[in-house]
Formats: sequence, C-alpha cells, structure tokens
Amino acid sequence: MQNEAKVNSTDFIQSLCGEYRKYNQIDPAYYERYQVKRGLRNADGTGVMAGVTQIGNVLGYYLQDGEKLPAPGKLIYRGIDVEDLVDGFVSENRFGFEETAYLLLFGALPTREQLTTFQQILSDNHTLPRMFTEDMIIKAPSPDVMNKLARSVLALYSYDDNPDDMALENQLRQAVQLVARVPVIVAHAFAVKRHYYDNESLYLHRPQPGLSVAENFLYSVRHDNQFTEQEAKLLDLCLVLHAEHGGGNNSAFACRVLSSSGTDIYSAIAAAVGSLKGPRHGGANKKVMEMFSYIKGEVKDWTDDDEVRACLTKLLKKEGGDKSGLIYGMGHAIYTISDPRAVLLKKFARQLAETKGMQEEFRLYEAVERLTPEMMHTVKGESKMVCANVDLFSGLVYQMMGIPQELYTPLFAVARIVGWCAHRIEEVYQPGNRIIRPAYKAVAPSRPFVPLDQR
Repeated sequence: MQNEAKVNSTDFIQSLCGEYRKYNQIDPAYYERYQVKRGLRNADGTGVMAGVTQIGNVLGYYLQDGEKLPAPGKLIYRGIDVEDLVDGFVSENRFGFEETAYLLLFGALPTREQLTTFQQILSDNHTLPRMFTEDMIIKAPSPDVMNKLARSVLALYSYDDNPDDMALENQLRQAVQLVARVPVIVAHAFAVKRHYYDNESLYLHRPQPGLSVAENFLYSVRHDNQFTEQEAKLLDLCLVLHAEHGGGNNSAFACRVLSSSGTDIYSAIAAAVGSLKGPRHGGANKKVMEMFSYIKGEVKDWTDDDEVRACLTKLLKKEGGDKSGLIYGMGHAIYTISDPRAVLLKKFARQLAETKGMQEEFRLYEAVERLTPEMMHTVKGESKMVCANVDLFSGLVYQMMGIPQELYTPLFAVARIVGWCAHRIEEVYQPGNRIIRPAYKAVAPSRPFVPLDQR
C-alpha cells in the first residue's frame, strides 16, 4: 500500500545504514575460532588448493621443511616459461600475442601453418554482429569502459545462434570469437565514452586485415590511426604478459566458479570482466598512475630519496593519496623476490623512456620500487619480502605510448580474455566436474519471530 506522504528515499536509506551497522557486525575472533581461510588463503599466505590446471602456473616461493622461502618469480604458460616465450618471438622480431593465445587455448605451440590459419580466423571474426555497436554501445554509453565491456560480452549471447551448446567445438568457436571481438568492443566503447562524456568527436574505426591484435588496437583507438612499430611491439608484449596468471587469480576463479554451474560462456566471461575492474585486481594499474600523480605533487626533487621516503611514509600511514595505506604496484600474493612480468616490462620501459625523453620519471618509478620494501618494514613492521608487480610499470608504459588511463584496465581484459576462455573450457571439461561451493559458518544468534505490531 502506497503512503500518502512522500518519502525521501535518500534520507530513509541513510537512516537504515545505522540499522545495518547495528545488526551486521561480525566478531573478528570468529575467523580464527572456526579456522576460516579468508580470501581462500592459508595462514602463510599461500592459496587454498581448489583445483588442478594445465594452463598456467605462477611461482614465487618454495617450501622447505614446511617453511615458505622466497624465490625469483616465474610465470609458466602451458609448461613454457614466459620469458622463453617472449625471447622466442622478440628475437625473431615477430608479434607474439596470437601465438600465445593459440598456446593457451589449445595446449601447444602452433606450427607456422597453424599460426597463419589462426591469425586469419581471428581476423575473420573481428567484425561485430550487425548493429551491435549501434544498439549495445552507442545507445547506452558508459563512463567506464569495463562496465560497457561486461554488458557487451553478456549481450553477445543474444547474437549467437547456438549460445548454450556445451560441445567442445562450440565452446572453442565462442572462445575464438571472444578473443577477436573484445578488442573491438573496447575500442568502440572508448570512442563512445569520449564522445558522450568528454565532448570529443566520434571516430569508429574498423579493424584492418593483416594487422596484429596490438596493431589493430592502436589503429582503432587513435583518431589518425597512426602508430609506430615500437609502440605496437611493446603493446603486444604487454598483452602477452597479461594473457594468463593461473586459475587462482580473482577473475579467472570467478570465471571458473560460474562455469562450474554449467552457465554459458558469455555469463562466465562477463563475471570475470567485473572482477578485473576492481582496484585490488586489474584496476590496480590505474591506481598506480593516480598514486604517482600524488607523489609527483609531493616530491619536489625526484632524485632525493629522503623526499621520496617521506612521501611513501604518508601513503603507508593513510595520510596521503587515496588514504588506503597501500603502495600500488608493490607486493603480490605469490611473487616475493621478483615478478617476471615487471622485470620484462621494466626493461622495455627503460628503453621507451630514453626514446620519449622521460628518464627522470622512469627513475622516480625505480626509486619507489627500491625504497618501498624499506619503508614498509620501517612504517608497518612488515617482514615479508615485497617486490614490484606488473602494475607498477604497465601504467607507465601505456602513459609513454599516449594511451589514456581509461584504457589501462580494458587493455588488461583484451589480453586476459584468452586465459579466461582457456580456464572456462578446462573447468567445463575436467573429469568429475562439480559446482564450486565453499562453506560459510553461520554465526547469527537464534531469534524468535516478533509480530509486526510488537516490534
């Protein structure tokens, strides 16, 4: 029944916040009492074993006599060290993302003929369904490209003549189409965002046959379609390094959770996109750039370590930046001594900084990388080893390439769509597949029902 007096919904919701806080406080002691592994992490920080995979592996420590000991980071794609993979195509002056996608999806490196055919299939599937951009992107512009990507991926279900068929052939068809189409969706969503929210002209570019994914992306997001070979090769490297990171990372696990229910691939991938948007996951590279904007404003002399230390202290004490107490781009759940992705990106970032005349800025990033472990120990008493992660240098690389910040996390998704699809298919076809359902301990006290008039 509708009340005669008009209710102010904002005031009502505000008043209910007090009610929520009153009845929804969980005693932190419960987590220890019931041995809850928050974040699905063991007490030593290692992940709870939730499955097995042949797709990717992340190594950052080793166990000796039950003790977790630091080790140089390794990222493995289908049994191949990613550093060897990168050395392979870089030494031959080739683009590597398509080859990496083939490896992750199908399980082995392609022959030259297989790679050529796969590249052609991706090119043939770049085109979005008829009127898709007009109906799904232009008619409902979004200020955030990731939200538009998630909605668009989900909408592809409606344009698929066979969306729910779980046959392997159909799943691989859908996966290849998603790998080909996601970069185009991101480029169009970004163009529409710029037009409707930034008052810029609307440019929608069609992918060009014969260009790599990296080349086509730069061609599509730039008004004049211009890019250099160095830019395209560096973006290609970024895509390779972001393509996969094991089944336990938040977005891949989200994809596997949904896939275990038997839902369609579009629903599973859309969930992964939503996960990646978070600042504790793929959104961290954008947070790195926001943090460095603050650091540059605080530190007058970028070569003065004491000034940098003082700024990092303010960040760690929640007195500066976004007041989260975090140094974005530093630390990782698995890597200890080094993140191999950061090591590779730093190498190429240094070269690009010399080309762009941004050596001073690059050295500031190095200073933060070098001083943060010391300051985390001094300010927070942290004893664990902390290294730079991929986000510290990926944002800088994108900045030097002139890629807007709104595209940093979407570019992550352009690459990670490969890993998500690989994990989705493995989850669906693994033997003895069961729906993922962890337990939660209920701690609410028993209460009687109170009639409405007596409350």
